[in-house]
Amino acid sequence: MPSFNLHQTRENGGDTFFKRQQERRIAYPHIVDPHVVGLAPGTEILATHLIKEKGPRVVSIWGMGGLGKTTLAKQVYHHGDVKRHFDCFAWVCISQQCQAREVLEEILTKLISPTNEQRQEIAKLKIDQIAERLWNTQRERKCLVVLDDIWTSGAWSSLQVGFPMNEETESRILLTTRNKEVVLYSDKKGFLFEPQSLNDDESWELFEKRAMYGMENTNPKIYEQKKELGMEMLQHCKGLPLAITVLAGLLDRKDTVDEWTTVHKNIDAYIRRGTDLGPNSRGEGYEGVSWWLELSYDNLSYHLKLCFLHLAHFPEDYEIPVSTLTKLWMAEGFISFAPAKEMEDVSYRCISELVGRCMVQVGKHGSSKKIKTCRLHDLMRDLCTLKAKEGNFLHIINYSAAAEIKPTPNDRVRRLAIYLDKTVDRYSLGKDENYGHVRSLLYFGRGNHYLMNSKVLRSLFKNFTLLRVLKFEFMNGRELKLPDEVGNLMHLRFLSLKDSMIKAVPSSIANLVCLHTMDLRSRYGYIKIPNRNVFSKMEKLRHIYLPKHHSAREKRLLFATEAVNLHTVVNIGIQGSDLDDFIKLTNIRKLGVITFDEGEKKLKGTNIIFKHLQSLSVDSRFEDLAIPWNRVLSCPNIHKLRLRGHITELPEDLLCLKNLTKLKLINFGDLKDDHIKVLEKLPSLRMLFAWSGNFPAHLVCSEGGFPFLEFLSLYSLEFKEWKVEKGAMPSLCRLHIEFCTLEAVPDGLQYITTLKELTIGAMLPEFFSRLGEGGEDFYKIQHVQSVIITNNKRIYEQIR
Repeated sequence: MPSFNLHQTRENGGDTFFKRQQERRIAYPHIVDPHVVGLAPGTEILATHLIKEKGPRVVSIWGMGGLGKTTLAKQVYHHGDVKRHFDCFAWVCISQQCQAREVLEEILTKLISPTNEQRQEIAKLKIDQIAERLWNTQRERKCLVVLDDIWTSGAWSSLQVGFPMNEETESRILLTTRNKEVVLYSDKKGFLFEPQSLNDDESWELFEKRAMYGMENTNPKIYEQKKELGMEMLQHCKGLPLAITVLAGLLDRKDTVDEWTTVHKNIDAYIRRGTDLGPNSRGEGYEGVSWWLELSYDNLSYHLKLCFLHLAHFPEDYEIPVSTLTKLWMAEGFISFAPAKEMEDVSYRCISELVGRCMVQVGKHGSSKKIKTCRLHDLMRDLCTLKAKEGNFLHIINYSAAAEIKPTPNDRVRRLAIYLDKTVDRYSLGKDENYGHVRSLLYFGRGNHYLMNSKVLRSLFKNFTLLRVLKFEFMNGRELKLPDEVGNLMHLRFLSLKDSMIKAVPSSIANLVCLHTMDLRSRYGYIKIPNRNVFSKMEKLRHIYLPKHHSAREKRLLFATEAVNLHTVVNIGIQGSDLDDFIKLTNIRKLGVITFDEGEKKLKGTNIIFKHLQSLSVDSRFEDLAIPWNRVLSCPNIHKLRLRGHITELPEDLLCLKNLTKLKLINFGDLKDDHIKVLEKLPSLRMLFAWSGNFPAHLVCSEGGFPFLEFLSLYSLEFKEWKVEKGAMPSLCRLHIEFCTLEAVPDGLQYITTLKELTIGAMLPEFFSRLGEGGEDFYKIQHVQSVIITNNKRIYEQIR
């Protein structure tokens, strides 16, 4: 694998470089920034936990570089209550190069304020003797020790010998870090505080204090012009205090509007560098945002650097599905060091670690609390794309930018990301240039779908013969067929044609024996799959997503007997006991089946248990075909369950699914009162979707029912009344009700104080008439923070 210059240092002399780094980053606690904004609430929270009797031993501030962790720690350090509570104080800056003896000696010296003679004595002590004296000092007195900018759990491990962590003491530790692992390693019972980015008003307040203080009174006209420019430039800072401070510091030295306009034209470069851009500018970039964020990048291991750089593929503000991302990383070979059985878990741990290091932000969590989507802060994305470009890691061709020049990537670049507009036919990749060196090709677009023809598709497969990764989704076209040439991509490991208008899959796809992931799901029409053996030679297959409607769905598709690491099979048709075949696939985690006959008698009484399965979807294709509960109950450890088909019974045995957090019921027919009572007793249920069916005419949710339910979606249901008893659904945060015949807001909804979001759409006129302020049901929803009402294509959003 190419190294991409990931180990290249920025200047010769590692020791000198790190020494200069540390000097730049030392925070002196006696220097308190007079221009602080938005820190008061966090300061009070942290101070309260530090002085609380029998409070946490360690109080931590965790966040990305430039978020203001050290500034916040200083505010806490100088808080009046904190100063009065503790007897002695020590502030030390750890940084990336932690010298344990020096740090422990510095802490001890600051806590006991020794004489010159005592200092000389301490200097002669061994590290264990220093640690013992420090330990005893914290036991005997109330000490506050601030460990600022600690990077690794290894650094904490080398220092913890000096702290009485397992004994009763009134001494406390306040630490700041970019790495969540440090927080968890230092004290699992400690208090963690995560500062948030500044909102627009706070951003402007900080910027105005630093760049425009007093200007309004001297020259109002110039003030207004600069304010307009400043407000626009602040959008590029995305609420990051460091970026705002860098920008304000630059502009504070520029008097004229023309100078401000110059900065405005190249705002991103100015924020990154922190100095003027001209040939006579001074400084080495230490004043800019990029240098501070780059410290986090430098601290990554080699494989995490690859994972981070790969994020440069995705467009700005793109919500990245973690499931797709981890599969891409595996296909790229970034996780090749992991055992084959553990690759998915290791890949997920990589994204978790990047989140823990504040390199990546969480978008959404799933029902099991795992990270479902992620994204990059704009300034972190700038760093990511800059590093990817420096190392020839990736080339982006942006067809969605109207006037942008589309340079040809050099032959060292192995990855292409292509940003599309609505039409793909005119893009002639491979027509005049040689793309034989490209290993990865990912397409992205701004809209939902993109026009494509078979000729362009065929040229794609002819010219990119060494591809390992091809993501080619949302493509439409008349009679669009996957050409036979797809079989030439012998090295392909990842193929996604998700939601494309593909009419047929050629038999040559059987040649793709290196595939790890194949996604053929489509929202449209019927796809022809040549025969039941087409996937039987794919021994390395780990994830296969079939279209819901395909020619082989009523046949028994065969997979390679050596495909022991098959984790995902979605939309496979089964009849009778076909499910028995999957018992041999001991690593399978996600299974989606479409049933075509009863199969109940054939499986009844069998003892087959799918203990590894975490997600199950059962789709009964005929109206009179009931849900096969024996198949469902043979999967005791599932987290997610999707059932489409008539529910004639809801067995009490369902309560044995202790890990079930997400349940989706579709076209379920009639649910009776006793069915609802089973559902509300599910021990771990967090998300419930009930779509297209009938509830009891007078639905009642009992006291104590649905104890952990956080999200409830009701869509196209027949029922008239709904009563929520006090104490029911005590954890509900989000409720969606659409296309239901419910006549009034459920009685008792006012008792659910946790409800933060209520979405109501396409309901009966009498339902809406009771909702408005002064209406009969307004008192039931007035405590909800966000009420979204959609009716007759009009949307009202009420935020209180």
